Amino acid sequence: MIEEVKGGQNIYGEAIGIITVKTKFPRIPGDIGNATTWDFPVMYRVVKETSPARVVGRVDPKLLEPFIEAARDLEKVGVKAITTTCGFLALFQEEISNSVNVPVFTSSLMQVPLVYRMLRRNQKVGIITIDSGLLTKKHLAGVGADSVPTIIVGTEDGKEFNRVILENEITLNVKKARADLVTVAKRLVRQYTEVGAIVLECTNMPPYARSIQQEVGLPVFDIYTLINMVYSAVVRKDFTGYL
Repeated sequence: MIEEVKGGQNIYGEAIGIITVKTKFPRIPGDIGNATTWDFPVMYRVVKETSPARVVGRVDPKLLEPFIEAARDLEKVGVKAITTTCGFLALFQEEISNSVNVPVFTSSLMQVPLVYRMLRRNQKVGIITIDSGLLTKKHLAGVGADSVPTIIVGTEDGKEFNRVILENEITLNVKKARADLVTVAKRLVRQYTEVGAIVLECTNMPPYARSIQQEVGLPVFDIYTLINMVYSAVVRKDFTGYL
């Protein structure tokens, strides 16, 4: 039981801070930018200078300072860990984490080395990204995943998901977007039988993770699994039960 506490902030209880790219496309439940995705309160900060086009692929270096400012602001209001809404921001991992005193995890790709260590040595980690031509070794190096055996595929040939996200459209056909993701996942495991698990790079992909898993039968990791893991580390809870 808490007997004495100290204040100093305006609000409390939002342990995870999420630095958000400025967008207008729909963020359905499961998307990092939909607050109902989470079983706990989160705090958002929108970087107004951003857009999908400025962060996917070669992240505009001029955006580093606004992201650092957002991270510092989130730290000041009391969050215990900070993430972002784009996996390509792995390029800023070192700089942002060095700018604050709370843990920073910019990308779901940070899970790639962990996932690889769970697999047999003859297996690889499959990465599904929003554009396989734009995700480079430099992005993987930013989160310590560049030496991990991976197979990278993208949704760039789909009919719905990429267009809506990258062109920042206001209408999303969820059924078609799901089909784009499932099609890529099925092709991945069919062509590369050595894939033992999948990591979704894009933070807009978790709404389709269950459908992917149902089709391919593999573990699927994404920003949802990573945020929940970090939350459980920064907000430990008492156990209940009996002997």
